[in-house]
This record gives sequence, C-alpha cells and structure tokens, in this order.
Amino acid sequence: MRISWRNATRVLGVKTYSAAVNIALAETLRIKKIESLPNFFGKGLWQGNLSEMREDKPRVRSGKKPVRRTGKQR
Repeated sequence: MRISWRNATRVLGVKTYSAAVNIALAETLRIKKIESLPNFFGKGLWQGNLSEMREDKPRVRSGKKPVRRTGKQR
C-alpha cells in the first residue's frame, strides 16, 4: 500500500510532511504504551496494606461549615 505525503498531511490536518511524520510517530508510541499496560498487572508495583488503607478513619474538621450548593449559579 502506497501512502502519499499529500494525502497524509491532508488527513492529519497539517501543512508539512515532517509534521505528519511526527504525528504518526507520536500516535504509534501512544498505541505501544497502551498495548504494554497488561504487562504491568500482577508485577507488584504497588506496596502497601490495602486492608489498612480501607479502614474508616475520623476526618479532621477545620471548624468551618460546609458550603451547600444548590443547582443555581449566581
């Protein structure tokens, strides 16, 4: 399949071949990063105690009353 630089620049909405190549490279890298995400699952990247983190802890109050919002904008 032959792709012309004119068609690529028109479709991508850029003026130069270099800009079209830069967009194509950035998009390729973005897709490769997305494709590699499943490799991180189960690798133990996060350290901590999830049970402890989920425990209810009292919140510190600042003494101010909460701002009540209605649906109306002033």
